[in-house]
Amino acid sequence: MRYLLLQVLAIVAFADALCAEKSDYIELAQKGWGYELRSTMLGRDMAIPVHINGRDQVGAALCLVGEQPHPQTLVVLDTFRELLKHSFGHPTPMRYAGPSARDCGTGRTVVLRLYSGFPPNRDLSADIDWLSELHQLGLPAGRNYVVTSPAMAQTFFGYRGQGTHIVVKQPAHDRPGKLERDFHKSILLEELFQSFTFGMDILLYDKSSGFLSKLQETPVNLQRLPWSSHDFMRALLASNPSGLCAFDIFMMHAVAQSPVDQTIDPGFIEYIDTQYDRLWAQTDETLANPRFAALLDEGCTKSVRVPR
Repeated sequence: MRYLLLQVLAIVAFADALCAEKSDYIELAQKGWGYELRSTMLGRDMAIPVHINGRDQVGAALCLVGEQPHPQTLVVLDTFRELLKHSFGHPTPMRYAGPSARDCGTGRTVVLRLYSGFPPNRDLSADIDWLSELHQLGLPAGRNYVVTSPAMAQTFFGYRGQGTHIVVKQPAHDRPGKLERDFHKSILLEELFQSFTFGMDILLYDKSSGFLSKLQETPVNLQRLPWSSHDFMRALLASNPSGLCAFDIFMMHAVAQSPVDQTIDPGFIEYIDTQYDRLWAQTDETLANPRFAALLDEGCTKSVRVPR
């Protein structure tokens, strides 16, 4: 009887586990990285060259501005930096510069503005003005920019290189509850992952199929809910994995090692196709490393069965 029960439990567990084929992951990579570049910013100089490859961020410093980082924010940042070093082979220096991005210096920098209260629209505008001056982005001078979500990231390209700016809401209290911890970890991780890999959002309309990537999100209308409300946090968490998925780790290794000039080139997908088994072997090793466990969503890592 006990043996039969174990068999039944094993069958149920297998049925609940999401099973993805190689073709599913190739399709995800095409959706997340095979996009066409467009600009909708009126007045931008369209002659500025654009280069899309996550390796361009390797070695760039992470400059924190705005609020001092919350202890939980620091844990996520430090662990993600370890993951970057593990995947790309180079450290990501980090420091807190103060209230203004102008104090970040002129080196290769990813600016991360932290806040916990009202959206820092004025500070965002000042940051982007400085980035435009520094990198000659060709953005219209004196424009007012608005923080449109609790977390958002933008990479701008100029005549003097590229500049990445991230704005993320962090916990407002010393001891946030589990819901708040999960929410703030989730939104910070998403912006970091996309900024350092250039992966784009992937809409998933049929949630029953299960999530395979942090890039996937189901459409949800949250316009009438305050960003700090628990209803907002629950709804946003339900629309997207709370951490990185196995596929996301796979793609970090792919971005780090692919010889293509840009990850939006068709050759990037061809590289993933030919190196699929080797990349998954590296991914399995990374997933087994306890240092990175706090960054992962268990539902789309341990429960996902990947055919070899």
